[in-house]
Amino acid sequence: IQEDETDVVTVTKGLLLNPRNETYKQLDEHSRELVLKTIAFFENKGKEQLKEDDHERVWYEDFLNFSKEEKLFATFLTTADYGGGEKRWDTQRNCAINEVLGFYGLSYWYTWQVTILGLGPIWMSNNEVVKKKTAQLLDEGNIFAFGLSEKEHGADIYTSDMGLSKDNAGGYLANGSKYYIGNANEAALVSTFGKITETDEYVFFVVESGHSNYELVKNVLNSQNYVAEYKLNDYPIGEDQILAKGRDAWDMALNTVNVGKFNLGWASIGICTHAYYEALNHAANRHLFDHYVTDFVHVQQLFVDAYVRLAAMKLFAQRAIDYMRAASPDDRRYLLFTPMVKMKVTTQGEEVINALWDVIAAKGFEKDMYFEMAARDIRALPKLEGTVHVNMALIVKFMANYFFKPGKYPTIERQTGSENDDFLFNQGATKGLGKTRFHDHKKIYSQFNQPNIKIFKKQIRLLKIFLILGKPSKTQIKDFDFLLNLGELFTLVVYGQLILENAKILGIDEQLLDQIFDVMIRDFSKFSLQLYTKGSATLIQQNICRRMVKRPVEDNGRFTHLWETYVYSMKDQYEMQP
Repeated sequence: IQEDETDVVTVTKGLLLNPRNETYKQLDEHSRELVLKTIAFFENKGKEQLKEDDHERVWYEDFLNFSKEEKLFATFLTTADYGGGEKRWDTQRNCAINEVLGFYGLSYWYTWQVTILGLGPIWMSNNEVVKKKTAQLLDEGNIFAFGLSEKEHGADIYTSDMGLSKDNAGGYLANGSKYYIGNANEAALVSTFGKITETDEYVFFVVESGHSNYELVKNVLNSQNYVAEYKLNDYPIGEDQILAKGRDAWDMALNTVNVGKFNLGWASIGICTHAYYEALNHAANRHLFDHYVTDFVHVQQLFVDAYVRLAAMKLFAQRAIDYMRAASPDDRRYLLFTPMVKMKVTTQGEEVINALWDVIAAKGFEKDMYFEMAARDIRALPKLEGTVHVNMALIVKFMANYFFKPGKYPTIERQTGSENDDFLFNQGATKGLGKTRFHDHKKIYSQFNQPNIKIFKKQIRLLKIFLILGKPSKTQIKDFDFLLNLGELFTLVVYGQLILENAKILGIDEQLLDQIFDVMIRDFSKFSLQLYTKGSATLIQQNICRRMVKRPVEDNGRFTHLWETYVYSMKDQYEMQP
């Protein structure tokens, strides 16, 4: 029994990234070596230089040169059909890089992220000329960009003003502008979305940022990133530069975002983990009022909440990888879990940083702290690749089927194989979401009976009663604030489901799980109360919402165990090289 307990503690302690001792044993040897080399690049660069480059808004040429020399982007972002050797698109190892780049600085993650978005339409297309050229460009160390949003329309792609008009030589001339496009200053190819002016049908095509008819207007941000406005002025486009037309181009845009937005949750996990180490090291070594800061009860509560939320983020996002990699035309559950990694994990990241910041206070503003970057950058992730509201609108479409029409699927095991994730580039039509089915959440919830999980299961039952007896009216459904709160309750159920599935696979400490659900009960109660206070809430809705407000079970022994075994034990375990 003691050996089992030791294993549980070891596994649970290993959940959060520590660059000092992370082995990446789940990865193949070459992938492991590349991730560890990426960590070494940043540690050798050092915190002082990292911060100086951030403050001076230095373009990250050193990182891109590293990637070029080690063929990082080429190895991880070339699909197997156009690569060979170790080159493949493998979501598991890509998320390892997502986390590491977030850990050291969101700017470095951003250039990787927008390259992924730029590559999406290319790898999804049937254009062999562009695909082969792309593989070569990646091998040479180039980056890519994704020209979707526009200044006047944002991400409203229904109303694109980028147009292709026929020229006199059987091709097209592209005219129009794109706005908020990362990497568009140096991208070898910019995948650009627009319309064919004669037919008004959608089109995706590629342009080169070095072309004379490509006008780089400006960087719209004041940061290390180059987030461009660019214009195409009679840019000549031939059929060999067109990736897709019509419905295929539309689907290509949305399916690319499906692939890309998954990465945002992982960047958030990386940011929060580094910030956690820094905040704990500061607080645990600071002596005030004849006590160390970490002796104060309220500080311990803030650290435990931050740790628990961060552990939950990682447990959920890890399990979501499995559904992403196992997806197929007959299993599209990833369409719920992907926007949740984007929306839920990133907003939880804000909660983690808020708790840590309440502890370290003014220290979090100091220019030599990583935390200063973390506090700024963590806010970006819920707002990129579709706002929280846009992703919630997608998520609630699945609520009825999730609760009342479960499907039958074989159990998805850990997807740690070295396969290329082919389906991500062949997702098919983006319509018919209402047909998507999910496995019954009760299957995993029934296997856990810790005190707080039992209370949370009561909250789930009451939510289902709400949806039956207090079914929202057509007016309420149009009230997005009402829908947002209802969606928050739904996402907590899904969040808990995947957390428990992963905890069972990994063998996570059940006391940590009970504390995770302590936090989730409080969150569920908060959103229930907000729904209760809505002016449009009916009497029956108000009554059910009041019943959904629950108190978690307090257990001093559990709290002390978590504080001593996991939370405080991270003190002085990691500090970035100066």
